[in-house]
Amino acid sequence: MINVQSLTKHYSDLRRGRFEALKGVSFRAGEGEIFGLLGPNGAGKTTALRILSTVLRPSGGSASVNGYDVVTQSAQVRRHIGFMSANTAVYDRMTGWEMVEYFGRLHGMPRDLLAERMEAIFDRLKMNDTRDVLGAKMSTGMKQKVSVARAVVHDPPVLIFDEATAGLDVLVARALLNTIAELRDGGKCVIYSTHIMREAEKLCDRIAILHRGEILAAGTLDEVRQQHQEHDLEELFFQLISQHDQRALEEMFP
Repeated sequence: MINVQSLTKHYSDLRRGRFEALKGVSFRAGEGEIFGLLGPNGAGKTTALRILSTVLRPSGGSASVNGYDVVTQSAQVRRHIGFMSANTAVYDRMTGWEMVEYFGRLHGMPRDLLAERMEAIFDRLKMNDTRDVLGAKMSTGMKQKVSVARAVVHDPPVLIFDEATAGLDVLVARALLNTIAELRDGGKCVIYSTHIMREAEKLCDRIAILHRGEILAAGTLDEVRQQHQEHDLEELFFQLISQHDQRALEEMFP
């Protein structure tokens, strides 16, 4: 479903010179799997996901989604993914139904198929009380449901969630995590980025820990724990990041 090989992304910075956001990142994610991309703020998670969703072009390496190259076949990639982040906008002057319908139309769905699909989604996500509510009057939980609905309305095989629970209360966050797990159980390939270890433990089949553009560890939760002889994922996370930063300091100031 998703194949990332030696992906790099760099920018020119007037003060720092060349800044490398991704440094040869590689990973794969398959059907019916949640792949967790874990890392602190600034690790490169969002950069990687924006490349996968064709918003950014990589500086080097390659990435494909469902067999389509993110650079040379970007239109096909966009048809095969659904994307949601904590910053996904909900339009103030459109109702929940209108917003989801709008995105289904953008994906070229026939009206009869779209209506049938929307009825099923609104029932599944318990959104019927949101149908006629304007975005400006929605609660945070309602907005998140609308964002999920518009990401899945065209039934894409690949779903990307970037820090999707940021700013949510516990009940809304848990409901969202349960929805993502159901999507995985329905055969979707899910990429889920977070810096919250509890979410990763609850949700992910495999993970990669990303820091300063590099993958420090990857595998199933058990594989990563055994490899580093640490059962507590949060402690393992901090140890890997601390060790990486210490090595970087030693290289700069030998």
